Amino acid sequence: MKKTFFIVAVILSACTAKHITAYPEQKPAGVLVNGKLFTTIFQQKAAEYRALCLQAYNIAWLRLDQYKATTAKPKAIITDIDETVLDNSPYEAHQTLQGKDYDPASWYEWTAKAAADTVPGAAAFLKYAATKGVEIFYITNREERERLTTINNLKTFNLPNADDVHFIPKQTISSKEIRRQAVANTHEIIMLIGDNLADFSMLFDKKPMAERLQNTDISANDFGSRFIVLPNPVYGDWESSLFKFNKLTPAQKDSVIRAEVKTY
Repeated sequence: MKKTFFIVAVILSACTAKHITAYPEQKPAGVLVNGKLFTTIFQQKAAEYRALCLQAYNIAWLRLDQYKATTAKPKAIITDIDETVLDNSPYEAHQTLQGKDYDPASWYEWTAKAAADTVPGAAAFLKYAATKGVEIFYITNREERERLTTINNLKTFNLPNADDVHFIPKQTISSKEIRRQAVANTHEIIMLIGDNLADFSMLFDKKPMAERLQNTDISANDFGSRFIVLPNPVYGDWESSLFKFNKLTPAQKDSVIRAEVKTY
């Protein structure tokens, strides 16, 4: 009886083992690489990330419906593109799995594919805004050379105002203030949407960490009102300010992260 029980147990164990995926152990990477993979998979797979994006666009929807015009100018919404309208997490995953950081050549290769999906909630909201007669201006730090492929990517999802007039890329400087002011000269800006605080105000243009935090408190009443913020744990000025906007090696970045993180 004991022998029979043992044989059955072995067979059951073998059957169960078939359903367990064996993942090869990888050599541990640094904080930067491991962290980028973790935040990228969060962006791609976490229902919580999706919920945060939908929450942001739900608030935008509510604010649009509540908006009362103050001038006779045509109405406009200014939005960023990357991680606000288009999801570039496949690019981040591609780079990180090769142990690489962002670099222009690989980025141009990615945007040339015009293959980015939309951020949850973005397409529905922008299309709704268009039905209200609101123009959408895409102020982005993508470059002029990316104009055609980016517009084509936006057109894939039938996004409103995906054209040369409303696509406003970086020219000589990364600050978006001059471009925002140009739109404000001709339109009444209802709201601004972005994942990086520099998408909203020059108060956040390449400022140190402490000043960014201070200016966030100064602008507190604008968040969820005029400023709609999308989550981006993968990259942005929050990361660059950690490194004081210096170009560092991955090892140097790891050292900074370890020195800055709070522990006990």
